[in-house]
Amino acid sequence: MIKFHSLTVCATLAVAAIATGAAVAQNEFPNRPIRVIVPLAPGGGSDYTARYIGQRLAERIGQAVVVDNRPAASGIVGTELVARAVPDGYTLLLAYSTHAQSAQLFTTLPYDPIKDFAPVTEVIATPLTMQLYPGVPAKTVQEFIAYAKTNAGKLNYGSSGPGSSPHLAAELFASMAGIKMTHIPYKGVALYVTAEIGGEIQFAFSNMFTTMPHWKSGRLRLIATGGLKRMEAMPDLPTISESGVPGFEALTWYGYLAPAKTPRAIIDKIQKQIAAIVNTPDVRQNFVAQGNEPLANTPDEFAKVMRSDADKWGTIGKRLGVKLD
Repeated sequence: MIKFHSLTVCATLAVAAIATGAAVAQNEFPNRPIRVIVPLAPGGGSDYTARYIGQRLAERIGQAVVVDNRPAASGIVGTELVARAVPDGYTLLLAYSTHAQSAQLFTTLPYDPIKDFAPVTEVIATPLTMQLYPGVPAKTVQEFIAYAKTNAGKLNYGSSGPGSSPHLAAELFASMAGIKMTHIPYKGVALYVTAEIGGEIQFAFSNMFTTMPHWKSGRLRLIATGGLKRMEAMPDLPTISESGVPGFEALTWYGYLAPAKTPRAIIDKIQKQIAAIVNTPDVRQNFVAQGNEPLANTPDEFAKVMRSDADKWGTIGKRLGVKLD
């Protein structure tokens, strides 16, 4: 009995020590540099967002925030690094909305896009914009739908590839509007935008940042956005949902994820710091000017967005037979 009691006391003390150590580590977080993995090449939206927020985060926490680009294998390599990292808050992923879509569009992945990550916060969401070749005789969503029905099967739309956000958004729009178009995939946004300017395709979805210069020059016609509410930067531009396709929504987002099992106390600390940055007037103004909606939502709200996106876009991708392996 005495021997058993001694072991029990030792075990209890050991557990208490571990718990105390974990609590201290969480309270002291962060006490060394944080690494943010961007699973895409430098220069894109993910990279810009990570560096823009990272610089301000470093100033707030008094620790370096290192952006590490890992663009190999369509972002899988960098994303897996975070999934396998120690769940202590010192390794984060700056994810793009296709992260959630990949849950159903890839048949084999070395990680689960939902289960292996802990959502921290969305930073921004960007409504996709509906743009037309100027030769199309339509200036509203309803006029385009009528034109497409009259010319069933004769119109082409472009995207940056099968399973991309512009591809899935166009298919969702066609399904909800009751029209038929032919998909022509390109190897990148710039290529299909150029093709639309030249009249090779008549319709496409893109982001405001890419579209605006061509819209201002008259080379493309921008008629609506994919958000459920109008954009702060362009309040006169209607949404597709209010223009005759109720409930249509097509957004891209950027957000921070941590490895699964990262303590919630640490997740909340990171979210609080990033939210404070995003809600700073100059940061909000910068994002809005680029056609983005600043968010900084809670981990639970971000988790709902990811699950919804995985179901919504994954279902469309499966219907189209999209396989990204």
